[in-house]
Amino acid sequence: MNSNIKYLPGYLQTHEKGLLKKRTDQLYFLLESCELCARKCRVNRIEGELGYCKSGKELKISSYGPHFGEEQPLVGPKEGGLLMANIPGISKSGGSGTIFLTGCNLLCVFCQNYNISHLGEGHSISSEKLAEIMLHLQDSGCHNINFVTPTHFTPQILKSLQIAVASGLRLPIVWNCGGYENPEIITQLQGIVDIYMPDFKFGNSSPATKFCDAPDYFEQCSEAVKEMHRQVGDLKMTEEGIAIRGLLIRHLVMPNDLAGSEKILKFIASEISTYSYVNIMSQYRPQSEAYQYSGLNRCPTGEEYLQVIQLARKLGLSRGFQYKHLNRL
Repeated sequence: MNSNIKYLPGYLQTHEKGLLKKRTDQLYFLLESCELCARKCRVNRIEGELGYCKSGKELKISSYGPHFGEEQPLVGPKEGGLLMANIPGISKSGGSGTIFLTGCNLLCVFCQNYNISHLGEGHSISSEKLAEIMLHLQDSGCHNINFVTPTHFTPQILKSLQIAVASGLRLPIVWNCGGYENPEIITQLQGIVDIYMPDFKFGNSSPATKFCDAPDYFEQCSEAVKEMHRQVGDLKMTEEGIAIRGLLIRHLVMPNDLAGSEKILKFIASEISTYSYVNIMSQYRPQSEAYQYSGLNRCPTGEEYLQVIQLARKLGLSRGFQYKHLNRL
């Protein structure tokens, strides 16, 4: 068995009680009038109707494999600033076992994975094949199974998870989503998802409307994040610094404060936890359709990023970001 397994995920007990199958069946039923995400398109995906995400009943993925560019608690420990190689006999970085799902329920105009999310590049696979992929990533030494943009394929993923668990899957499940979730669906994932990793993109409705047609983004994301935290709490890690359970929030700093960072960070500090792990990201670059929008067609400055970091510190947040290298911005 993968030597990186140091925690038995909650889905094992959920599966043993028969609840994993029950939740899967309930969620599959929703595909007949889809309400898997906050848009609640209510199309019949079983009959081939397509909603905002342009996805039907078949599961589609674009790629999978160990990922070493995710947050360090997901990727594994470093030594001397470098990710440690898979050398037998030492604590090692096995990477995050990422599976990129095709399509998206947000379709942000600045998406860095435009070909996957907007254009639908990828291929259909069976539930059995997805289970094989999960087990392959576990055998490869990954620390977790990281579903990237999973929201619109929730029932299909859970069906595959049943098969994988029966065949020996024991890694934590990471739900790497865009934050525009239906909180009622998130409740169905209790005891199944170990690590929630939502984006928290927008604090204000105007940019959320303009850039991803989601005027209620903040409200929906807030309720979803509350439910995620209720289920799994703050991010917990092993002694080696590997995440095993909890909430990890991503917030991307955007130019001209289009993200509304202050509102988001105040919400996290006051209504979630000041011990929240918040990755405040500086890597926004104008991509895809972003060049067509004034204010969105440039990178954030170092000063803009530093202001968000300082605000987070003032609010009592400290996990997930550091001051290092800021003098180079």
